[in-house]
Amino acid sequence: MNIDVAPLKIIKDQIEAFTTSLIATLPNILAALVFLLLVWLANRLIGSVYSRVLARTHMRSSLKAALESLVSVLVWTIGILIAATIAMPDLTPTKLLAGLGLGSIAVGLAFKDIFENFLAGILILLREPMRIGDYIEVEGITGEVKKITLRDTYLRQVDGDLILLPNSMLYKNAVSVHTDWERRRVTIIVGIAYGEDVAEGRRVMEAALKGLDTVDQQRPIEVFAQAFNSSSIDFEVTWWTGSKPVEIRRSKDKVVEAVKSALDEAGIEIPFPYRTLTFKEPLSLKGSNDNDYERGEDGGSSSD
Repeated sequence: MNIDVAPLKIIKDQIEAFTTSLIATLPNILAALVFLLLVWLANRLIGSVYSRVLARTHMRSSLKAALESLVSVLVWTIGILIAATIAMPDLTPTKLLAGLGLGSIAVGLAFKDIFENFLAGILILLREPMRIGDYIEVEGITGEVKKITLRDTYLRQVDGDLILLPNSMLYKNAVSVHTDWERRRVTIIVGIAYGEDVAEGRRVMEAALKGLDTVDQQRPIEVFAQAFNSSSIDFEVTWWTGSKPVEIRRSKDKVVEAVKSALDEAGIEIPFPYRTLTFKEPLSLKGSNDNDYERGEDGGSSSD
């Protein structure tokens, strides 16, 4: 029986060629590994120096962490490229840059949203449109800013829920920063009866807000007659208080209590809707003796 040894010889030659090539390139590979070790040490050293430099600045902690990460990524990228040329001398920098360019396009298309959020996070951290602890509103979502990362912004809503918003959403849409100022203007509507004196009602409401600790007494307290409502003359009562949601709620609570007490004390009526009914057909009512009574007039209107 004859055995064809030609395929075996080809496999043997390929293994020998691979082994010879590996042994030839082994010093280069070891040199590349040693270089990567040096890159690791350099990255640690540069990161330590960079952290000390940033510690002397007034940058927010999230921005410092982002810049430190960018520097680390840059150091490792350059180090890996140099290590690749050391391990494979035939791999020139031109070929590396060309491959890196094609690879970056493919990665950019695959991770478009991630890079979009990353760049938006960098711009948000650099521009500082909001701070940790601010209450913001975007696209109907309101909450306290707890953390800003390179990809997400963490919002804690007043009911305790934690919401993670992509940074691109904050960068592309209008954002209301409710606590950008320490003070915020608040308005409630108060109505008095038509039979009351408008000027006296205005004076009583203004006096009720003076002296309240939740009302900023350094800013104007404004009371304006606003509209003729169905059962009352409505006043717009406006004042300034703290900008946090709990401060606004607490201030509204005390203002409503103070205005109600002041109007009651002054004898000024806060009306509730009055309704008068007239019936088009006579209405039959049965009394306790089952006697029928008729009540009503022809008509057909009801008013509040």
